Amino acid sequence: MEVDPDSYVVIAGSSHPKLAKEIAKHLGVDLGEVNSETFPDKEISVQILESVRGKDVFVIQTIALEPNVYLMELLIMIDALKRASARSIVAVIPYFGYARQDRKDKPRVPISAKLVANLLEKAGAGRILTMDLHAGQIQGFFDIPVDNLLSLPLMAKAFQRLEIDDVVVVSPDVGSIKLARDYAQLLGVDFAVIDKIRSSATEVEITALVGDIKGKNVLLADDMSSTGGTLASAAKACHEKGASRVFCSVTHGVFVGESVKRIENSPIEVLLMSNTVPVTDRLDGLTNAQVVSVGSHFAEAINCINSAGSIHSLYNLIGSKK
Repeated sequence: MEVDPDSYVVIAGSSHPKLAKEIAKHLGVDLGEVNSETFPDKEISVQILESVRGKDVFVIQTIALEPNVYLMELLIMIDALKRASARSIVAVIPYFGYARQDRKDKPRVPISAKLVANLLEKAGAGRILTMDLHAGQIQGFFDIPVDNLLSLPLMAKAFQRLEIDDVVVVSPDVGSIKLARDYAQLLGVDFAVIDKIRSSATEVEITALVGDIKGKNVLLADDMSSTGGTLASAAKACHEKGASRVFCSVTHGVFVGESVKRIENSPIEVLLMSNTVPVTDRLDGLTNAQVVSVGSHFAEAINCINSAGSIHSLYNLIGSKK
């Protein structure tokens, strides 16, 4: 089903203009104009500079690096679109911030992921399009459709292009077991699991490694990394257990603080990461990183939404073609 490009509008917040332009280019449309300003007291003001009345609008905003600012900007943009009589509003959120706070694991803590879901719905979003949610149950926090794209096909194809043999996929913690299993199944290899104890927000202690990696090339697979502590510790543990070479694949490379130094000082030879989070000068010095673009993936998903097609077809892209 061919979609009239004049029937929908794609606009973007200020969090990741490069990815937004890439998505628009794949769609063959221009980004809608938005004027976003900040008052002297740091309040955000937004004006949509073209008519969206009766149109489907896709708002691209990744909630990373300055999550509080970008989340608020997204909410304000959605409210502006609702008041401008947009027919539907889809929030395209490549990296869904606050996803780690998805349950009460200690007394008197919030479930921030649920709060963000409530805010997006209340603002006027009618659908969410995101990628690799940190916890799948977050989809259940919404009473509107949520499409959670998988980066796995894209990241696995990027790893295949490295032409590495004798591979074992390793989960750097128990939370990533399913992801590691999916990588292993897609690549046709075995997988192993590392058990860890987090001693602080930035430091982890490896307690055990379940599986045989001696003499093998290891692919560490994780959905996100913020400080690099888990990946660096896991890579070191694999090296000490006899792994020949260590590679890493991570969807959301937040990488703040001392993360670059940790990764650079680890045995990781190549770090594959997507561009759901902007690549800025904070990553200067990360010489072993290769960025895998997800722009075409999001564009295909938007086309599927516009044409009422199946987004599930995007989950099967790896095949035998490299």
